Amino acid sequence: MNFSALERLDQADPLTHLRDEFVIPEDTVYLDGNSLGLMTHGTQARVAETTAQQWGQDGIRSWNEHGWVHLPAKIGDKLAPIIGAQAGQVICCDSISVNLFKTLSAAFAVLDARGEPRNQRHQVLSTADNFPTDLYMVQGLQQLIGAENCELVLADEAELLADLSKHIHAQTAIVMLTEVNFRSGRRLPMAEIIAHAHAAGALVIVDLAHSAGAVPVELDKWQADFAVGCTYKYLNGGPGAPAFVYVAERHLGSVRQPLSGWFGHARPFVFDAQFEATDGIGKMLSGTPSILAMSAVDAALDVFADVTMVQVREKSIGLAELFLELLEQTGLAREFDCISPKTAQQRGSQLSFAHPDAYAICQALIEHKVIADFRAPNYLRVGFTPLYTSFTDIGRAVARLAEIMQTRAYTDPRFQTRQAVT
Repeated sequence: MNFSALERLDQADPLTHLRDEFVIPEDTVYLDGNSLGLMTHGTQARVAETTAQQWGQDGIRSWNEHGWVHLPAKIGDKLAPIIGAQAGQVICCDSISVNLFKTLSAAFAVLDARGEPRNQRHQVLSTADNFPTDLYMVQGLQQLIGAENCELVLADEAELLADLSKHIHAQTAIVMLTEVNFRSGRRLPMAEIIAHAHAAGALVIVDLAHSAGAVPVELDKWQADFAVGCTYKYLNGGPGAPAFVYVAERHLGSVRQPLSGWFGHARPFVFDAQFEATDGIGKMLSGTPSILAMSAVDAALDVFADVTMVQVREKSIGLAELFLELLEQTGLAREFDCISPKTAQQRGSQLSFAHPDAYAICQALIEHKVIADFRAPNYLRVGFTPLYTSFTDIGRAVARLAEIMQTRAYTDPRFQTRQAVT
């Protein structure tokens, strides 16, 4: 392993200084930012200040004095340029699952307002390998309002991409896809899919869970209708951090969603018994936001202030290509079947490898302070977070993987037992 060459790559990296903004565990290579991003020093300080001063000393006055009430919209406007949206179309709230329920319902409401007969256009098209919670939310809505009004239809991802016309047709109401597949890392051509869906009269919901903060996203340019995403992966907002929802400006005037909580009311502190939705993206809010979690996200996003997503993407590709190159050099490529696309432009910011002992190998890596993760049935998943992952990190990770494979350390019985979180 030529670590001198890797150090030179780090020295030439325009993002290398951002590594100092993060709390990185000692002697650890963290390659799991695609599941939970690391904490920034700014976030650590902000949460401490929020608890000690804002909540601890200023208490309820902080809703006004520290702007707690405006955090969902403030964070939404910070997120907007990261996902290619103009301000006023994004708001931070709830979880991806809850936001999917809102956007699915809202999309059907848009179609109903157009006069689309629900008995004709009622299908929600997704992929069989979409993240399960996305599929579960459609199933839940289907149970609630009946399959004649909402029917989940699944397509094989490869078959969908091979022939969009076969799968998107007059009965398709909504196309709901995750831009980057959580298992394989395949990146879908969303601009093409959205154009095809619109030509067929369907609306599109894009899940950006594995895209936001990792790859350039152009929601406005793509003419997406709705989007959801989380903030705890590449955006480093913290475990269980609130998600976000995007509604295209053209829909904001008429869109409605069923979880009409008091924070989505036009005048919440009038305490009117009759719900009246506020204007704009605020109507996607429901209940009271979690201020500690919101404060963490707000601070975490500051690290993106002087970064372009083009820079992030270039480094992401460089890190992944280096990982693949080092696997070849060490002979490890023969032991792992890479299920991610070979072409860098067709994948997100991760690589996934099939191996019969993927879970045990992942556990052995973690013990050797290389943090990756496992996805069923037999995939080792490696994520690249350009803001804090260095090229030297990649060399260290592959060297430790080589040692584990050569010594067969992963065969130790303690690595065989599945934990609750994999």
